[in-house]
Amino acid sequence: MNWPTKLPLIAILRGITPEEAESHVGALIDAGFDAIEIPLNSPAWQQSIPRMVKIYGSQALIGAGTVLNVQQVDLLAGFNSQLVVTPNTDVAVIRRAAEKGMVIAAGCATASEAFTALNAGAQVLKIFPASAFGPDYIKALKAVLPAEVPVFAVGGVTPENLKTFLDAGCAGAGLGSDLYRAGQSPAMTREKAGAFVQAWQKAVQ
Repeated sequence: MNWPTKLPLIAILRGITPEEAESHVGALIDAGFDAIEIPLNSPAWQQSIPRMVKIYGSQALIGAGTVLNVQQVDLLAGFNSQLVVTPNTDVAVIRRAAEKGMVIAAGCATASEAFTALNAGAQVLKIFPASAFGPDYIKALKAVLPAEVPVFAVGGVTPENLKTFLDAGCAGAGLGSDLYRAGQSPAMTREKAGAFVQAWQKAVQ
């Protein structure tokens, strides 16, 4: 599958509260983002995610990260959440999300984990932590993976190094603390999002 949104960058809003979510997601969409993840170790995510799906679901792929069990997948599907991002390669979680027709970015680090995730139904592979492995590792891993599978770099991706990961064969990236840190202002989120969008445009032109 191809990545289903225009901009293959996932905004990771780890630690966001339900009260803050709307203004930050709005800022991200204004900047050009159309894939947003609220990790399940964020406060009261059971409120934030369904509300963001309701408000912004027609403008962006909204979903959850740090999804660890099938019960969470079922809850997310009930919210009409479309995106499931895992930190690990959990076959039961991937299979359930696939049954629910969700977009799954499965966390993996090795070729064995990557193929286990794909065989379970993941459409996207998330190499984490990308900065620790580096672009050369990802390039080598890509050589044995099916060419059509989008690989995302997550962990330590910045506007400055985004191009090196794309040049290594990544289709996109997940952006955490270099885009959003709990407590920052929506204006800061908009500014940082703009820097990433600019870096992406420059890298692919």
